[in-house]
Amino acid sequence: MIDNSNLQLGQSADIPAKPEEARLDRVPNPHPGGEYVARFTCPEFTSICPVTGQPDFAILVIDYVPGQWLVESKSLKLYLTSFRNHGAFHEDCTVAIGKRLAELLEPVYLRIGGYWYPRGGIPIDVFWQTGELPKNIWLPDQGVAPYRAR
Repeated sequence: MIDNSNLQLGQSADIPAKPEEARLDRVPNPHPGGEYVARFTCPEFTSICPVTGQPDFAILVIDYVPGQWLVESKSLKLYLTSFRNHGAFHEDCTVAIGKRLAELLEPVYLRIGGYWYPRGGIPIDVFWQTGELPKNIWLPDQGVAPYRAR
């Protein structure tokens, strides 16, 4: 059983005002050494355009092959929600999330796809990964179609 006294899981937690203030929690992987893929999909990710102040919307898909750690999902949800008032470009948001998760989890492999809805008529899709995908791992397509009025 996991001691959640130090986690946000099972506790009342406020939405952080900005990503730098958000706390990401990790928990031990119950199957270390047993390689598998964990996927998180955030279909309603929002941030703020740093130039116009208008909201930007994306679908984020995070796939990772855990090492010793898993990200605790409630803390991930709070972290992702903290971007709602954060002004940054699509590339910065997507890559920063990937790097922060990689630093926290030290995964065998991690990739993030940010599928951003158009602003000014152009959708921007951003992809970042770290590590090598193990040869015996099945990694499905992220399942987000190329832009056609998503």
